[in-house]
Amino acid sequence: MKISEQVAQVLLIMVLLLSPGIGCSNNKTDSDTAKAAVAAPDANAQPTPVEGELPADASPPDHVNANQAMDYVKQIVGFGPRYLGSPGHQKTEDFLRSHLQGVELEVDSFTASTPSGSFPMRNYIAKFPGTKDGIVVISGHYDTLYTDKQFLGANDGGSSTGLPLALADVFRGKKKLDGYSVWIVWFDGEEAFQKWSATDGAYGSRHLAQKWKQDGTAGKLKGFLLLDMVGDKDLNINRDQNSTPWLLDLIYEAASRLGYQSHFFGRLNAVEDDHQAFGAVGVPVADLIDFDYGYNDVFWHSREDTVDKLSAQSLGIVGDVVLESVRLLNAKK
Repeated sequence: MKISEQVAQVLLIMVLLLSPGIGCSNNKTDSDTAKAAVAAPDANAQPTPVEGELPADASPPDHVNANQAMDYVKQIVGFGPRYLGSPGHQKTEDFLRSHLQGVELEVDSFTASTPSGSFPMRNYIAKFPGTKDGIVVISGHYDTLYTDKQFLGANDGGSSTGLPLALADVFRGKKKLDGYSVWIVWFDGEEAFQKWSATDGAYGSRHLAQKWKQDGTAGKLKGFLLLDMVGDKDLNINRDQNSTPWLLDLIYEAASRLGYQSHFFGRLNAVEDDHQAFGAVGVPVADLIDFDYGYNDVFWHSREDTVDKLSAQSLGIVGDVVLESVRLLNAKK
């Protein structure tokens, strides 16, 4: 993913004015990314109320198994770096297929042209049918940095693979979900091969968004929830300005219902990530990302992105908020 530079200077001035004791900027730079656009949220802004309430006899909220989610992350990180063409990448694909046995699983195979040559890629789509006409997508990416072949990516790649697996455990075994169908997608090729750009990075999501646009699936999507870097012990999910505002409001309502609102949307940013390709074809999208990973984001895209920086509690919080968001989407009119 990459952070937009739009209005960066204005936002930085706002941060400095509001935080006179801070001696450095909130810009995040790295060899393959642009600067972060970060600002304190408007104190007068209030989330838009969710349209519709859950009926009194609605089923109780589901809960993700946070410890199991963390165990999945540890197993995946144990495969080593998972860049395209690596043994760890193949082991992760095998792990997904093995764990998702008994689930309706579509393997979306394609060949991507990259600055480093052509690569076969595969998106994995686990489908859980529902009783209502429509689909909610939950997604993450399973590859790690191609530009650093020693990068383990516990949070950036590990959490976005392991937590969706734990969410799949919640849905599997049910003959029909009470509401929209839920599809869980693991994207391949999210990371850039040389430097993030409109054509280098987000290969799997760009491919699938166009495929679903052409076959009509995109028009059936009621919401697209992207999970990226969601395992940080110090959990602080940012409010992404490249996401759909009403869907972010709904997610905040879900977090508030569960008492987790303090972990959500305390900061604004604009992230370029897998959700954008779907937003571009008219799908309501939300990127749930904690782009505050260590002081000044020091662990992001570094070899310090290791399992000891993560917690089962954070994975459980995000997982439960996602499940409650699905319930609220089913109640939305």
